[in-house]
Amino acid sequence: MTSVDSAIKEAIAPIVLEANLFLEALQITTAGKHRVIRVLVDSLNPQTPLSLDEVTAVTKPISAILDTVALLGDKAFTLEVSSPGVDFPLTLPRHWAKNQGRLVALVKKSGEKVTGRISSSDEQAVQIESKKGDLTPLLYADITRAQIEIEFK
Repeated sequence: MTSVDSAIKEAIAPIVLEANLFLEALQITTAGKHRVIRVLVDSLNPQTPLSLDEVTAVTKPISAILDTVALLGDKAFTLEVSSPGVDFPLTLPRHWAKNQGRLVALVKKSGEKVTGRISSSDEQAVQIESKKGDLTPLLYADITRAQIEIEFK
């Protein structure tokens, strides 16, 4: 993490927390003389979906505080505040809890690929239900990559 990333996180973290949101990620990309600052937020409670109103309400104060971050200098930037999309990797226990019942594709440290539904999860492990109805317990420490699969019904 660069000093600019750290300065931005430090500046916006209190605003996000005050809005009862969780700061999922901060991504900064540069295109020529322009920066794009992407802030991903989510509901503190994994069982409560994030609303557009919550994202809108936190965007203005984040924008205002970014104007005061000295390390950004005079370089123009575009601020994007959104929720993590379906392509956001599952890396924290809260991600698994939020997506309970959804189809997930994951890769274990052994290289084995597993696809199934998230049946349940806790702070250390997740239960994946296969198409046959079998439950497979997996420790998060044994998973190298996991992502929600898009389903069309």
